[in-house]
Amino acid sequence: MDPKRYQTIRLLVGKVNKERKRQAKKIDILCNNLVEAQRDFIKRLSTIAFVANFYESIVGITDFNSLLYTSGKIIRNELPDANIAFFLRGQDNFELHLFENNKPIALEKQHLETCFTQEVVDNICKANKICTLDDMFAMGLQGNLCKLNKISALAIPLSRLGSSLGFILVYHLSQNKLNAEALNNITAVTFGLARALQSCNSLPQAAK
Repeated sequence: MDPKRYQTIRLLVGKVNKERKRQAKKIDILCNNLVEAQRDFIKRLSTIAFVANFYESIVGITDFNSLLYTSGKIIRNELPDANIAFFLRGQDNFELHLFENNKPIALEKQHLETCFTQEVVDNICKANKICTLDDMFAMGLQGNLCKLNKISALAIPLSRLGSSLGFILVYHLSQNKLNAEALNNITAVTFGLARALQSCNSLPQAAK
């Protein structure tokens, strides 16, 4: 075979192989994008299902404590290893609500909840965003550091029309990681829950 022709064929084969690799890389990226899109779609369906179940469970409830208990039970089912508490903001104070077996829990039996002062609650409400335990420390939270170092916590805002009614405190042992999808589901219902709490007419008007 003519050396020049052989060289030309080698160059063409090389170009074809490079093009195949480039196309294969594009196909891999496309497949990965499709898989990721499918995962996102499934997550969205899961959130929609959770939101629908949540609202179906609380619709028609007009008793304030029953609304909080039912909401807390659903959230606890979504995060079985976590403790749930509701902090609701008033004009000059705040209300702490804890439930177990449809009955309020005495404050002295709790740990993290006792560390919250009016100032800390106000600061968290003013932030009006999901706050970590580190955020809460920066806002003035104080307590037994030996115990708190073993805990991870999030304050999920209950806001409506830009005004914070309070927050849901979710905390757990640091060794137990919270499910990110479950947290996303819970965040998706906070606006509706805040509206339902206001409609009960038992919640003091949120401070501006």
